[in-house]
Amino acid sequence: MNLQGKTLFITGASRGIGLAIATRAAQDGANIVILAKTAEANPKLPGTIYSAAEAVEAAGGKALPLQVDIRDEDAVTAAVAQAVQAFGGIDILVNNASAISLTDTEHTPMKRYDLMNGINARGTYLCTQACLAALKQSAQAGRNPQVLTMSPPLSMRPHWFEHHTAYTMAKYGMSMCTLGHAGEFKKYGIAVNSLWPRTAIATAALQMIPGIDVKRCRKPEILSDAAYFILTGTGAQTGHFYIDDELLALHGVTDLDQYAVTPGTKDFIPDFFID
Repeated sequence: MNLQGKTLFITGASRGIGLAIATRAAQDGANIVILAKTAEANPKLPGTIYSAAEAVEAAGGKALPLQVDIRDEDAVTAAVAQAVQAFGGIDILVNNASAISLTDTEHTPMKRYDLMNGINARGTYLCTQACLAALKQSAQAGRNPQVLTMSPPLSMRPHWFEHHTAYTMAKYGMSMCTLGHAGEFKKYGIAVNSLWPRTAIATAALQMIPGIDVKRCRKPEILSDAAYFILTGTGAQTGHFYIDDELLALHGVTDLDQYAVTPGTKDFIPDFFID
């Protein structure tokens, strides 16, 4: 099974992990709906919906770039309608868009709290809700619809909360969507899962965080390859919180050096939320 002719609705797809998932699917000839806020180039944060569309089409897919803030309900609803009109439906939703601020309570302005929870938890819920009717139609047509959210396994250890409570709440909100929607949508034949990296991933957003040594990170392609195995599965698996290297190993991919920013690296920065 591959993704030829499938339509993927990907949030935060102008760069980083979202773009990597988009271009990997495009290699099969998939249709990619690119949602992101960036329509004009920014020297500090490269990548726009239009450069992403060019990359998707160069990889062999069809692209629909849409400038959308996923906190805006009307904009998301309109984007879903445009996607259905352009490609006839939506088969896969990838909830990738996310905001991060690793700050404690004293140093987290409510504006930043609202941004993280608005994009991460609320944005994931909103995009899933908006795509649900199209995903149901995909299921009725036997097209193996799925929702894949880039969020971690849920762990209630205080360690994951005490240094950045607001970020953890926002990120776990995405994971709770996976937990709830997997059970809720099972009757429709829609699989819902999460995927998370074991190590830090070298994205432009991560590089904006002070003190991060990108040389000790992996490339976004480790997640796009792992996501590809989930999205080309049978759809029988739902409600899982996959870790990238474990999933790749299950599919015989054990040489992970290809994903290292610096080949030969053994001392990677571990990602959050993995016990």
